[in-house]
Amino acid sequence: TGCGKTEIARRIAKLSQAPFIKVEATKFTEVGFHGRDVDQIIRDLLDVSIQMTKKRVREQRKEQVEQIVEERILDILLGSEVDPNARVTFRNMLHNGALDSRMLDVEVPVPTPTLAHGEPIPQTVLKDMVQNVKTGRRVDKRKLILTEARALMEEQELEKIVESYDITKEAIASVETAGIVFLDEIDKLISTGDYRGADASSEGVQRDLLPLIEGCVTTTKHGNVSSEHILFICSGAFHSAKPSDMLAELQGRLPIRVNLQGLTEEDLYRILTEPVHNLVVQQRALLGTEGVVIEFTECGKREIARVAHEVNTTQENIGARRLSTVMERVVEEVSFEASEMEPNSVIEVDAEFVRGRVSALMRSSDLSRYVL
Repeated sequence: TGCGKTEIARRIAKLSQAPFIKVEATKFTEVGFHGRDVDQIIRDLLDVSIQMTKKRVREQRKEQVEQIVEERILDILLGSEVDPNARVTFRNMLHNGALDSRMLDVEVPVPTPTLAHGEPIPQTVLKDMVQNVKTGRRVDKRKLILTEARALMEEQELEKIVESYDITKEAIASVETAGIVFLDEIDKLISTGDYRGADASSEGVQRDLLPLIEGCVTTTKHGNVSSEHILFICSGAFHSAKPSDMLAELQGRLPIRVNLQGLTEEDLYRILTEPVHNLVVQQRALLGTEGVVIEFTECGKREIARVAHEVNTTQENIGARRLSTVMERVVEEVSFEASEMEPNSVIEVDAEFVRGRVSALMRSSDLSRYVL
């Protein structure tokens, strides 16, 4: 646990630009019990793919839409029949931001009112609905500043382009050929103990996963989706069970098995310092809101990593999550008193400071060595 299983899967999906969904295996229940069945995984994956496809289409057509909107704005400002030189002058002014404060009359679609189930439709709303059917979508004219009007027009144009695409067909093809399902906490589906009663989220879910991982057709509201070429990655900490305790058929459908190594002290130090929004940066920003400057020395960071690694070794190994526990213990007192400190107070966190704050945590780990 806490050694980066989920992060690895998330990076894979980001790099491959593939539809990706992470789900906890414990969310699902066996077919016939009240709860979500495993087919919901494919439905959720398809929803993710539809959003990704829409986003991709929008990004591909962004420049084209900006040009269309620019022409529409110039038509509103000058009219369609105007001297080409004047149009060029206004175009340059538009690019330079000289027209940003101008007011424009823009057509804004009126949202259709949503009614609660079983609520009667008011007479006025019914009239509007009939009118919309006759004349197409109802629009209102509003006066807006040019910058706001441009954003609204771009959104309208993008919606038109997205509607003209067969988004659903493209999304289903993307799921079927490149979809990735990351099934976390798979070890929690293994029933431990001698209890042999009905367990809604145990071996029954494993049995339901068999056809899905092997490849079957799932019915969704957008159409049928085949899971034959979807990549399934299952992960679990396997503290209280072993992979061999899973159903033999499920083990056979997951042929590649990888053991992740526990994090070393150097790994913990890198996690603490290398990410853009690491724990050190977060603590600086948090205490910065109170006007307090907190500085972590090199030896202080090393000591936090050393303590986290030692506690992981002597107590329960919870991986990189231990860094958050140690960091909270180190800054707990400072966080509490920060609001009453002088503005621009500077606190330096070195190895001695860290040892003073986490001594109780270390003492309990020392005692745990002698508990049989």
